[in-house]
Amino acid sequence: MSSRDPVFGWWDAPPFIGELIQSLSGRGRALFGLSSPPVQNRDLTGLAEMILSRRGEVSGAILAEAFLEAYRQASAPERDAFMRALLDRFGPDRTVLDAAAAAYNTEPSAENIARLHEAAEPRRQELFRRINFAKRGTATLVEMREHLMDMLAKEPALQPVDLDFCHLFSSWFNRGFLMLRSIDWTTPANILEALIRYEAVHDIDGWDDLRRRLAPADRRCFGFFHPQLEDEPLIFVEVALTDHLPASVDALLARDRQPLEVQQATTAVFYSISNCQRGLAGISLGNFLIKQVVNDLKRDLPRLENFVTLSPIPGFGAWLRGESRVTDSAEIAREKQRLLAQLEGDWASAGERELDQIQRAMLPLGAHYLLNVRRGNGRPVDPVARFHLGNGAQAERLNFLGDRSPKGMRQSYGLMINYRYRLGEIEKNHEAYAENGHIAATPALRKLAQPVSQEVF
Repeated sequence: MSSRDPVFGWWDAPPFIGELIQSLSGRGRALFGLSSPPVQNRDLTGLAEMILSRRGEVSGAILAEAFLEAYRQASAPERDAFMRALLDRFGPDRTVLDAAAAAYNTEPSAENIARLHEAAEPRRQELFRRINFAKRGTATLVEMREHLMDMLAKEPALQPVDLDFCHLFSSWFNRGFLMLRSIDWTTPANILEALIRYEAVHDIDGWDDLRRRLAPADRRCFGFFHPQLEDEPLIFVEVALTDHLPASVDALLARDRQPLEVQQATTAVFYSISNCQRGLAGISLGNFLIKQVVNDLKRDLPRLENFVTLSPIPGFGAWLRGESRVTDSAEIAREKQRLLAQLEGDWASAGERELDQIQRAMLPLGAHYLLNVRRGNGRPVDPVARFHLGNGAQAERLNFLGDRSPKGMRQSYGLMINYRYRLGEIEKNHEAYAENGHIAATPALRKLAQPVSQEVF
């Protein structure tokens, strides 16, 4: 296998080769003038050049290990400087690229196309592959991208480096390399701790709260894992088995709820999906996860008929507040403005009549936001909507006060939505969304999104 293969690493070698590489690590550092930890050579750029200068796999693995030690001990400014060096010094070799382009223009043969393709690849991509030879190479590269992401806001010129990370990660973390695991209360503690740490939708309040989500028979949790990050989930989804379409996450997570007999369950509710590795942002993981979990649940529990989410609408609150500040906004009429002002107050203790008024204003606004408010590329503004609609789900139903937590009230004034995954329509919905941005939605939700008579206020 070529060292330029995008998923090649020390783990691909026969076991005795891997053992040899590990046994040579100490002596090999000395051969290359590299000390054992603590690392004295913290010239990350120099080490990177050494890695690219070697052709042997054993020497490459030794140098990659030395680089990782140096990177772990490097200060933030040293890491910043290395990221800039990746842009400035590890791009394509312009001399080689110009020669390959000239040869192709003279004779556009298959051989010259291959040479041009190889010459156009930035040197940093090969560097990342070789760093991946090291035992913790994959994990460190993911951490490196996290550091780069922190720099991008102030240094957008580094975007080409980020694109190269994404290019390789999309190969290394494709569905063929991911392992779906069921996570329950008997799962090793270090993985359970990761769930508490990474839960991004509904915070897990310690071990007792986690037990309530994993131990009952009517609860499930699944995660994707990678062979090189075995103890770290990449993404996980929490599932509640119910006999109805839920309208409130508070009811799903209630401390005193009575578990449902699994035989009575007709509905699988995906109520929380959390990405665990920030360095893998933008790499498709969740769409594969949802579809495989749906198939596995249907196989194990044939009585299940409905596969739905109870999802947040994280962009709704910010959009609504922005619209309310625009006095001539076509979306916010005068009476809606008044009710929005009430939303900013302590309306959770409002009377039944006031809550009814707020609900009658909120639901049409929420439907309009989800179905009609689009980005420049024609896709919905809301990120969770883009995720589920892009996966082939249908926008099913809005739920007033579905999440009364401080986070839920801040993000969307408590509004939540059910997306439904209909097994026979997922691919059709996905294709329509991908081709022209068409959103699959129920007639009731579409009706809500139409202009509303002011009489309701």
